[in-house]
Amino acid sequence: MSDTPTRRLATFTGAGYDKGRPLVVQAVWFAVMNMIFMAWWCPARLRPALLRAFGATVGEGVFIRHRVRVLWPWKLTVGNDVWIGEDVWLLNLEPVTLGDDVCLSQGAYLCTGSHDWRASDFRYDNAPITVEAGVWVATRATVLRGVTVGRDAVIGAQALVTRDVSAEAIVPAATKH
Repeated sequence: MSDTPTRRLATFTGAGYDKGRPLVVQAVWFAVMNMIFMAWWCPARLRPALLRAFGATVGEGVFIRHRVRVLWPWKLTVGNDVWIGEDVWLLNLEPVTLGDDVCLSQGAYLCTGSHDWRASDFRYDNAPITVEAGVWVATRATVLRGVTVGRDAVIGAQALVTRDVSAEAIVPAATKH
């Protein structure tokens, strides 16, 4: 076994990843997200409007609780009658699409970003996430990059979803799928 690591993090460049907006817009979003959007006192009806103001497509009847984090609103599409619970994190380096009647319960984590662990420069290996209509992602479940969760599926509490989920499927709590 070699003493020299295969991974050379100093060679990471972030090449090929587009944040989608200039640095000033990113900075303003982070300020708004951290000082207003995530705050307990921010009215729930204001949160969809804030997302729209920063480029998200958000349907009607969307309810977003406090302490929700969205990395880039301009890479977010939310259908009608969607519920997003406290502490949900949408780490959307790539697009995240939520269909109508989706429920993301407390602490759910949708992550479109990763790295190619085989590449010495640890380059990005990102892909979008699609959550189709009627899906429930239960508390503290994680959905990773490149996944489509099919219509009316249920992702159980603390489940880890690494591949597509069929329509109407149930991924049991605290399992890897």
